[in-house]
Amino acid sequence: MSQQHNETVSAQKSVDHASQIVELDTQKFRIAKAASDLEIEGERLEQELDSLKNRLHELDVQGVEGDDVVRAKREADDPTILKLKVYRSLGIDAETDHMGRYNRAVIRNNQKGDVHVVNIDPKFSNFFYSNYFWQSML
Repeated sequence: MSQQHNETVSAQKSVDHASQIVELDTQKFRIAKAASDLEIEGERLEQELDSLKNRLHELDVQGVEGDDVVRAKREADDPTILKLKVYRSLGIDAETDHMGRYNRAVIRNNQKGDVHVVNIDPKFSNFFYSNYFWQSML
């Protein structure tokens, strides 16, 4: 009877061992599948990162105002930009306050090496300022 008991216990241990092996194999395959999926996802994210880095570089090259074509079209359509370009080409830089109004002009005379800063006050006329600017540039 003792021998039969030992055989039954031994057989049971073999069945338990076999089921543990099957369970461990199942876990191993699940882990391998998860690792493979994560590796594929990592490669996809690396490609996306490279793509985004390239796009960032392109945008950095274009600058804040966009590429040359977009900037030229915007400048051609905006009369304020055209006026500011004319003023800058004459050596006058207009500065705005926090409300967006032009309240200061910096006039540079490269021939004399002078720089004049003019605070624009609404009590004076545009005619006065235009004469003053021309005199400062000469």
